[in-house]
Amino acid sequence: MRRRILAICLALAASSVAAQTFEPNWNSLNTRKIPEWFHRDKFGIFIHWGVYAVPAFAPVISNSGDSYSEWYWYRIKEKKQAFKAFHDKNYGADFPYSGFEKSFKAELFDPQQWADVFKKSGARYVVLTSKHHEGYALWPSKEADRSWQRPWNAVTGTPGRDLLGDLTKAVKGSGLKMGYYYSLYEWYNPLWLKDRKRFVAEHLFPQFKDLVSTYKPSLIFSDGEWDLKDSEWRSPELLAWLYNESPVAAEVVVNDRWGSNTREKNTASTYTTSEYGSGKDASIVWEESQGIGHSYGYNRNERLEDYKTSRDLILLLCDIVSRGGNLLLDIGPTADGRIPVIQQQRLRDIGDWLAVNGEAIYGTEAYDTPYQWSEGTRPEQKGSSYMAGYSIAGLTTPKAGTAHIENFFTRKGTDLYCIYPTFDRKLRIRNFRPAAGAVAHLLGSKLSFRIKRAGNDSIIDLSRLGPGDIPSGLFVLKLENALQGR
Repeated sequence: MRRRILAICLALAASSVAAQTFEPNWNSLNTRKIPEWFHRDKFGIFIHWGVYAVPAFAPVISNSGDSYSEWYWYRIKEKKQAFKAFHDKNYGADFPYSGFEKSFKAELFDPQQWADVFKKSGARYVVLTSKHHEGYALWPSKEADRSWQRPWNAVTGTPGRDLLGDLTKAVKGSGLKMGYYYSLYEWYNPLWLKDRKRFVAEHLFPQFKDLVSTYKPSLIFSDGEWDLKDSEWRSPELLAWLYNESPVAAEVVVNDRWGSNTREKNTASTYTTSEYGSGKDASIVWEESQGIGHSYGYNRNERLEDYKTSRDLILLLCDIVSRGGNLLLDIGPTADGRIPVIQQQRLRDIGDWLAVNGEAIYGTEAYDTPYQWSEGTRPEQKGSSYMAGYSIAGLTTPKAGTAHIENFFTRKGTDLYCIYPTFDRKLRIRNFRPAAGAVAHLLGSKLSFRIKRAGNDSIIDLSRLGPGDIPSGLFVLKLENALQGR
């Protein structure tokens, strides 16, 4: 009965949203709230896959977009030294980027295996590059072939397969939401280079509508917006169609990249994107995206030490969620259609941790403060949304004379979750007095512990844990009913 009532309520809410008419301007569009599922689900998988997976090369440079292998074509065109030297030596100075398409075969692509990996990672949604700035479409887009004047999609091209459609079916069938990254501009599309207004009208609009109408995504991650203002892209008009007429009008979530003047604006209706940044706070809906390595697309030049450890990735997730955000973690498949095994292993480790501790992540809200700091001078933190050089692993590592983060907080209703990077038998929560009757539970264990007061602090003694009970890695204490009345 409860499920039936909930289903009716959700259907009524969806019909109410769908019934509202949105005008093609931000004042109207911003009256549409971001669908709640996005803020609730917290963790998604990003996939960068295209022709750039064939050369699969970029130099490894910390905190630099030059480490992105998916920008290979652009970098050799602008004669970036590392890219151009690699290309000329291995393929020849006269070898055109379009020639790589013949080697983009995806012959080992198994969409169900991919979906299984994503499901076991604990992710709740998936975002695939439908096309990157190279313009190559992973679905049978007639606009791609027409404007490029050659086969430039995965069905008429070498794979001979609807890669996007096959993965969408497998992902949705596994109970996950499916979204698409979509680049507004295309570096060397002949129509874009000739007439940008015609490109928007004759290529972007019909192609975008075809993608949405055919595959019904729950999310659109727009990108490549920086060359034109939103009025030139006609983005408000396109979004009005998306919210009013598309088959996903009630559910779809969109980001903030719709023109050179839109990032970190319109936060009522679009979520803010941070990329290798320091992230945001709980006052807005936001998402940080990073790769398991540094490149988004697969980069053969990356070594083991260039990949984040499983622990670092779990720390990253906890940090972002404690500040009210989502993590969109990127993988870069190979040209033959495999998710590199080391990336699969990282995802499995995150999933194993979430299987025990996901209660402290999914559906939570940010607490009054995201962290508890140790004594000492807090390190200065950069506040950029792009390439900030921010490292949560560094901020949780004890250093003499410098404060470090001792634990993260999240909350759900009257329960407070404390996520600890390292184990200590006696835990102190500073300046916190729980409601009467609150009790602490160790997630993944049947054991509970008393919360004792010590002045304005709370003490939780874990000394009765035996060797087999002591958790390895990050562990979570749930302080049940500790926030009663708050």
